[in-house]
Amino acid sequence: MNASTSSPVVGLSVWRQYSALTKPRVVQLIVFCALIGMALAVPGLPSRGELGVMLAACLGIWLVAAAAAAFNCLIEQRIDARMKRTAWRPTARGELSPRQALVFSALLCSAGAAVLAVWVNWLTLWLTLATFVGYAVVYTVWLKPTTPQNIVIGGASGAMPPVLGWAALRGEVGAEAWLMCLIIFLWTPPHFWALALYRVEDYARAGLPMLPVTHGNAYTRLQVLLYTWILLAATLLPYLIGMSGWLYLVAALLLGLRFCWFGWQLWRQYSDDLARRTFWFSIWYLTLLFAALMVDHYVAPWLY
Repeated sequence: MNASTSSPVVGLSVWRQYSALTKPRVVQLIVFCALIGMALAVPGLPSRGELGVMLAACLGIWLVAAAAAAFNCLIEQRIDARMKRTAWRPTARGELSPRQALVFSALLCSAGAAVLAVWVNWLTLWLTLATFVGYAVVYTVWLKPTTPQNIVIGGASGAMPPVLGWAALRGEVGAEAWLMCLIIFLWTPPHFWALALYRVEDYARAGLPMLPVTHGNAYTRLQVLLYTWILLAATLLPYLIGMSGWLYLVAALLLGLRFCWFGWQLWRQYSDDLARRTFWFSIWYLTLLFAALMVDHYVAPWLY
């Protein structure tokens, strides 16, 4: 899950340098999607005990996700230094050493794992650690530098937050959790390829085989368009299986059709500005879509 192009701030304090390694905006979206998974896992309002588990799960998932982000910055130190979008990061600028980044990542991961093991459950712990490995190792070390399908394949780990949240409250993973995971999985390619379209020179300079670099602008735009329509179809499934009601359905249709419109415009007449607006809309799209799921879940007893 990638949700920020990051605005550079040079001369950061040591505290802010470490904070920057955690990619706060990305992690916030991860925790938010996990929280939605928790909310939907409980019929009605959560009890006091469930609220405690939700708080602990959010903290544990945040710590492990932040650790994965820091490890990503460590592994991609040289690549980040070549890219305008990421050259400001403390590891890329040499303001934090690889050892400092590694120790910081290890401490965050250990603390998050302890929180999940003690106050949540072991299933959530193992799923969260598997997500860490999927993003920080499988995606960052293997997929990203070797295949233009890195976002598609690696998107599986980024789509896991609702599954983690569901497991935290239920102690198991249901079909509803995997459906939310599917939605994020299908959202990831058009979200990230919109960014890659207007940052293509950055990726080419860094030697990364992103789709616009290997297959060109026109092919990538077509893929964005196709994925927005596939995503729209997937977002209707919660309503069709009775997981949500008409309030969510209306939101899914309005947001999905807007996303498809962006995809259509990109395919017909490309501009960097339009790709940039598509990328930022995609972040709001996912946030509002999952917020609609939660609102529908809580108001359903009074409306339906």
